[in-house]
Amino acid sequence: MKHVVLVDPYAPARGLPPAFLAAGYRCVRLQSTAEVPVVYRGPLDLSGYVENVVHHGDVEDTIRRLSVYEPVAVLTGSELGVELADEISELLGLDSNGTKLSATRRDKFQMVEQVAEAGLRVPRQKLVTDEAELRAWHQEIGGRIVVKPLRSAAGDGVTFCDDPDRSAAALADIMGRENIFSLPNLGVVAQEYLVGAEYIVNTVSRAGRHHLTDCWNTGRLSVNGVTDLLVESNLLAPDAPEVAELTEYAFAVLDALGIQFGPAHLEIKTTPDGPCLVEIGARISGGELPYFSAEAIGESQLDWTVDCYVRPERFDARCGEPYRLKHHFAWSALASPCRGTLRAYRGIEQIEAMESLRALRTFVAPGGAIVPTVNDMTYPLTVTLHHASDGVLQRDLNTIRYLDGTGFYDVDHDRKNG
Repeated sequence: MKHVVLVDPYAPARGLPPAFLAAGYRCVRLQSTAEVPVVYRGPLDLSGYVENVVHHGDVEDTIRRLSVYEPVAVLTGSELGVELADEISELLGLDSNGTKLSATRRDKFQMVEQVAEAGLRVPRQKLVTDEAELRAWHQEIGGRIVVKPLRSAAGDGVTFCDDPDRSAAALADIMGRENIFSLPNLGVVAQEYLVGAEYIVNTVSRAGRHHLTDCWNTGRLSVNGVTDLLVESNLLAPDAPEVAELTEYAFAVLDALGIQFGPAHLEIKTTPDGPCLVEIGARISGGELPYFSAEAIGESQLDWTVDCYVRPERFDARCGEPYRLKHHFAWSALASPCRGTLRAYRGIEQIEAMESLRALRTFVAPGGAIVPTVNDMTYPLTVTLHHASDGVLQRDLNTIRYLDGTGFYDVDHDRKNG
């Protein structure tokens, strides 16, 4: 049986090994770091892999260990593995995005600069080297800006700053710690705050031909000192008014960044001046979106990624066909304003009784420590909804937002937690 190498296939990529196996290809797992990052630490499930190869910095040695499997494809399973996957696939002469723009696809400053060179709308930005420079730039821009690490994911370190003092504090916080991949933050980018609705555009490319697999609009809250906290993703119908413009812009971004093969995940805002890139990952979408898409559409980035690398005829025959919704689908997260020990969720039975409820996932159970929600890793509960009627779905989403808040959480604030 032939083999495919997956580099750092952490949680969101868990569906790739069975998908490749169903197509007749076993997977080899390649770990780009000696230690698993803290965010992914836990029991490592290797049941879907014939071997786990750990990369120790010597690319030639890693290729030698992989070569016994005669891989037909090498691709990343997460943001962390983008550059190593590019390097090894290029050296092996396999389908590859190449190394010329590999670092650019990982660096949140460089990617925007590269897209700007292609003549596309991008946010104004500054690569920050010290506090004085950041303060001066913020004063020049005025209003709100966004300060974030050059390399991270899942909203880690992304800070919305309304004045230079807040920007300086964000810089100190980011540079004083590791990112979620357990790597030191080596730089910070400051960007203008974009006004507009934010969308998620997921794609798969093959030989420079791009395919839209799914497109989501997002719901945001300003809560717990965080502006635009993600609390909702709603799968759009392919003929929704904004999809065509978003797709055209997204494909131009892919071209600008040299993404010729494999999945990509783009975050784009629709500003008064048109679509504008927030950032892009040259890998499969994070969270559960590929799995939600598979349920709501019947296929997802997972299936299209397999087609890209090992079923090219199938990819080429279907590329560009609009996806079709089997039913409407949305994801919603609750945002805790509390810190303490959770006694109970008040009114959770109203969520459990919703007509469109698909599943309720609990991250903080009664008796556990709860903290204010400030990013993707501090949600106490998430809910998924699906229904044949978009009206029913939207009603239930609105009800969740009505229920969430201080009154939803019965918390003992006297105990020391977090």
